[in-house]
Amino acid sequence: MNDQQRLLRRIRAYQFSLWELHMFLDTHPNNCEAAKKMEEYRARTEEMVKEYEDKYGPLNESTSTTSRWAWITGPWPWETGEEEEG
Repeated sequence: MNDQQRLLRRIRAYQFSLWELHMFLDTHPNNCEAAKKMEEYRARTEEMVKEYEDKYGPLNESTSTTSRWAWITGPWPWETGEEEEG
């Protein structure tokens, strides 16, 4: 495993932990220790994502300039002219 893969694995582990803490806090909203831990993990995750993006580029496609509606610009499958003859 190279450094890029190792860093990505750590980011994913922290993101998973954040999600778990988020769900825990949904049912235990007054748990100050869990809320504090979640903020620590969020800050660390942001640091690691910044490190990753500085070294290797954008972490995911959502940072691209493509509109989220770009998929609708076609052509649709029935508009390609490659329909089966039959």
